[in-house]
Amino acid sequence: MDSKRLLSGLILVAFLLGNAGISFAGDIKPNKKRGQVYFRMVCTVCHMQQAEKTIPPSSRTMKQWRAYFKADKHDVSGTTRSAVSYYMSRDYRVAIKDSNKAAKKFLKLSDEQINADVREFVIKGAKDSDTPASCN
Repeated sequence: MDSKRLLSGLILVAFLLGNAGISFAGDIKPNKKRGQVYFRMVCTVCHMQQAEKTIPPSSRTMKQWRAYFKADKHDVSGTTRSAVSYYMSRDYRVAIKDSNKAAKKFLKLSDEQINADVREFVIKGAKDSDTPASCN
């Protein structure tokens, strides 16, 4: 096969894959609504059970939320217990799926996707955003 035909074939395959909705790792598109559902049904529920308080998106600025996700440290009562990303991981969702409908519903999503979704929700709901969000 000559190089022009091979190149044309590769371009066609790439076009078809792109139009089929197949995404690659770098193509994660955050879904704010899904992030809101996960945050409220997983994060908020756990915080109410463990710390007896909620941590609404409006409790921090956008810059503070970005730094929180970048640091990847989940701080409870002044001591670092685990990585923030763990609470959005498939392992965590599997561990709580029997008692949490949202965790079960989102089992098939990648850790990166859930993380991007929650991050999008809290940043867009930060106290200095156009639409600050509560935990309700």
